Amino acid sequence: MANVVELKVGLHCEECIKKILKAIKKIEDIETYNVDTKLNKVVVTGNVTRDEVIRVLQKIGKQASTWGSADD
Repeated sequence: MANVVELKVGLHCEECIKKILKAIKKIEDIETYNVDTKLNKVVVTGNVTRDEVIRVLQKIGKQASTWGSADD
């Protein structure tokens, strides 16, 4: 069954967005992904966990938090 991972990530510029998309595309077993620049939101669907996606984003220097978490 596919998991839906929604994260809040700082999407400051086109270069940031390109880096994030490149990193997400390398994750195995993803089905879909979406980046919403207005909401600073990244959504990944597939056989992935929230921790996997956060770890990939941290490797490229991006902080990510659970969408709707108190540390917004």
